[in-house]
This record gives sequence, structure tokens and C-alpha cells, in this order.
Amino acid sequence: MHCTDFQYNQFTHLFKKLNIKFVPAEARAGLLTAEETAKLKKLHEENKQLLRIPRRPQWDESTSPEVLQQKERDSFLEWRRELALLEEEQKMILTPFERNLDFWRQLWRVIERSDIVVQIVDARNPLLFRCPDLECYVKEVSRDKVNLLLVNKADLLTREQRMIWAKFFEKEGLRAVFWSALVENERLEAEEKLKDKKREEEESEEEEESEEEESDMENDSQSGEQFKDCIAEGDWQTCSEASEGEEADDEGSVAGSASFHNSSRLLTKDELLALFKECHDGPTIREGELTVGLVGYPNVGKSSTINTILRNKKVSVSVTPGHTKHFQTLYVEPGLCLCDCPGLVMPSFVATKAEMICSGILPIDQIRDHTAYVCQTIPRNVLEGTYGINIIRPREDEDPDRIPTYEELLMAYGYMRGFMTTHGQPDQSRSARYILKDYVVGKLLYCHPPPHISPADFQPQHSKFQPENVNVEGSTKNGSKQNKVKRHENLVDQNFFHQENVRALTKGVQTFMGYRLGSVGQRDQVDQENPGSNQPEGKPWKKHGNRNKKEKVRRLTKHLDA
Repeated sequence: MHCTDFQYNQFTHLFKKLNIKFVPAEARAGLLTAEETAKLKKLHEENKQLLRIPRRPQWDESTSPEVLQQKERDSFLEWRRELALLEEEQKMILTPFERNLDFWRQLWRVIERSDIVVQIVDARNPLLFRCPDLECYVKEVSRDKVNLLLVNKADLLTREQRMIWAKFFEKEGLRAVFWSALVENERLEAEEKLKDKKREEEESEEEEESEEEESDMENDSQSGEQFKDCIAEGDWQTCSEASEGEEADDEGSVAGSASFHNSSRLLTKDELLALFKECHDGPTIREGELTVGLVGYPNVGKSSTINTILRNKKVSVSVTPGHTKHFQTLYVEPGLCLCDCPGLVMPSFVATKAEMICSGILPIDQIRDHTAYVCQTIPRNVLEGTYGINIIRPREDEDPDRIPTYEELLMAYGYMRGFMTTHGQPDQSRSARYILKDYVVGKLLYCHPPPHISPADFQPQHSKFQPENVNVEGSTKNGSKQNKVKRHENLVDQNFFHQENVRALTKGVQTFMGYRLGSVGQRDQVDQENPGSNQPEGKPWKKHGNRNKKEKVRRLTKHLDA
């Protein structure tokens, strides 16, 4: 439908008056174009100095609790007002930072009573979970306090990726260590099972040896003395093996704590505790006791780290962000105390709400549009290879290399898992929850790179889903360049345009179902087998060959019709 300039102006004026804005499909799904992403990153870089955490007002012994609480409330409201102005004026999206003063009071207490403040971040996106202003605040409280960055879930990164991050944080002047609470917990459990098994075997062997020893002593006292020597030799070997293991552990801990440059390898529990003790050499809050405070975002693994270090569940854990409500102090050994702070969402810039959900900052809800972020970060072949699904291909009038939409992904996943609604359609909301959870736990792995590296070049885990004969650059193993297919035909068009023996708009019936008179077919094969038989003439789809059949009158007089 065409409209005149007058009608177009009327429509434009009406849309402006009603504040109506046309939104493309990509924006509706929460996706940003490359141009919008670049502008947003530049804007974030220009305003990052405005992202501050609330400070505790100055106080001394003469300050009454009522006055201090009022000062804290006034300072906290001023801080919230500044961030609200930043959101309104700059039109930027901030993380849903903690708006409860009681949680920030617990953070202040943890920082004040800790000698080492450890920020725990997710290895898949360390810069999102790191708060540089928190490091500044720690130094403002006391110059003797030490900042440490603990990169948890580092087993999801390759050694090369960890080396890149280690050099990046070293240039930033920040000490960073790589750790995986899950991997270390599994390793310690395996060691305990192995020790229990060896202990049971040794006990059974000792029982057998004692029985043999008693029987031998009854027969010959000399043989009993020789057998006792053998027992002593066996005990000596066991002590030797134990001492070798202790020396190996000591060498490992010394190697891990000899230098303070950022290492790219995963630390064990003993190495991490040794690092805590040696990275702080100044005066402590409590004499003869080192307190390590663990802070960070929800669901980054603070409680899991404490449970792995203590080797028994002292802190309850959950996948849901914000499970820990109050800080706790736990003693690992005499002179070393861990302080677990509740998960606090620090003020930080993000592009979309979907990014916060996929990063584990917000709980997973039932909004399907957030899976568009998964489609944007995880390639099509990785999604298909991980779940064993076939996502519908783009139409002929679309870009063949475009990313799949969230509807296409959810439809394919729903059909594969059998998640159907009462109307017989795939349950997209249920499929979205499963896919988002797989993204949060790392089954669908995407690692954000440092600022100077392209995200596409920082995903070596995706290379295993490439075709075997084609590498990342699109060339085959023999070096020849592979031509990309630019058009994708659907099944209906392929069947129509590629069928054989098609003669359209011709007089008479020349072919029927791919059969043509005179062609090599089933009748020709029959004629070759029976040369004496007469080949019937006429319409080949007729089952009879009676040529004396009386023709209908209307067909005989058809040429007389006007």
C-alpha cells in the first residue's frame, strides 16, 4: 500500500505524539548490533570512574551508635542518588546492585577485620565480576591490607587462556591466582578414597601376617625372629613412601609460593593456603592470627571454596545467586581464619539483562528472549553438536551465515527433549530454562577475553565442533580453499527443480511418473526378456491392452463442439 507525502507526514506526527517507536526483531530479542556494542563499550570506558561502592563514614570511639547509623544512612542515600542520575542521564544499564544497607554494612565489617581481601571472580568473565573500586577502598581503610584476585572455575579455561589472563592482571598490578573449587574437591575426595583403600589392604595384610607369625612361632622361634625382621623392613618401606609424599607436597607448596608473579596453573588447597600466609608480611588485625576475607558477586563460588578448603561442609551452597545471607568466620587451622561475606552485586556496566542472567548474577526466569544472548555468543555448530539437534537453516532470501534466532533454537531443543505444550507445540519456556542453566554451569562454554583480544579468537573450546576436514579459516586439510555455500534450498524447492523427465505445457501425455515410451524402463526390460511379446501401444498407465474397446461417443464427437 502506497501513501502520499501528506499521509506520511500525518502518520509521522501521530507516532511522535503517541511516543511510538518501531523496534526491529533483533532489538526485541535483546541483541545489539556491532555498531551499538562498540558505542556502548566506549561509553562504559568513559564513565567507569563513576562506578563506586558506598564508603563507611568516619567514626571513632566517641561516636555513638545512633549517630553512626544516621551517617551511614545519609551516605548510602547519596551514593544511590548518584548512580540513579548516572542511569537516567547517560541511559546506561547497570547491574542490579545491592540496595540494602545491611548487606553493605557486613561488607564493611569483613573489610575492616580482614588482613587479606580476596575477590572471587568467574573465570569466564573476570572483568565483569571484578570491582576495581573495592580494591581502592581496601587500601583506603588500611595500607597494610592486601588485595588478591581468586579466579574460580578456572578449569573451564585452557592453559593458554589462563596465561593471557595472568599477564593481563600482572600488567594491571594485581596479584591473581587460578583455582577451581570443584576440581580440587574431586581430587581430594579421590585421594581420600585411595588412602582408605590402602588402609584397608594394609589392615588385612597385617592380620594375615599376624596369623602366620603366630603359627610360625609355635613351630620355630628362629623363623619367627626372621619373620619379625621382614615385618620391620615392610614398616620401614611404608615410612619411606610416606616421607617421599610429604617431600613432594613440600616442594609443591614451595614452588607455588616462591615467587609472586601470576602463575597460570591451577593451585591446590595446600598451595592456596601457603599463598595466603606468605603474601601478607605486615602487621595483622589480631596478633598472631591472619584473617582472609572472601568477597564477590553471588554464585561465584565463595562458599564452595570454603567447603573445599575445610574438607567438610561448613557453609551451605546453592546454584541460586544470593544464597548466603550473613558473613561467617571459620578457622582452617590455628592462626588462619576465613571470613565468608554474603554475595554482593557491585555496580557495574552491562549491555543487556540477558547478559546478567547468563553470567549467573540474576536468577534464571522463564523469559524466552534471554536465550537470544546464547545464540549470539555460542555458534550454530556448537549448539547442534552439544545437544545433537538440527536447527532450521536460513531461508533463501536471508543471510546464510546469520545466527539462529531464539525461536529456532528453542523449537529444535523442545522437539529433541520432547517438551511439548497441550497444543502440540514445543514448550519454549521450559526449553529456555534448561538452556540458560547449561550456559550458567558451563556446558555451553563462552569465555570473555581481555580487552585487547577479539572474542572470536579466544574460543579454542569451539574448535572441536568444526568439521573434520575443514579448519577455522575455512580451508581443507590439503590447503585448498573451500567455497562456502551461499544459498540454501528448502526441501520442496529441491524436489521440484531437480526432478527428471519433466515436460511441462506440451500437447498429449508424453511422460507419466517419470516413465516415457521408448525409454529404458521396466517395459523395455520385460521386452528384452521376452522378445516375442508385442509391446502395447497407447497410454502406459492403462492396465489393459484391449485395442478393440468401444470409444465413448462424446470423445468421438468432441471436434464438433463449439
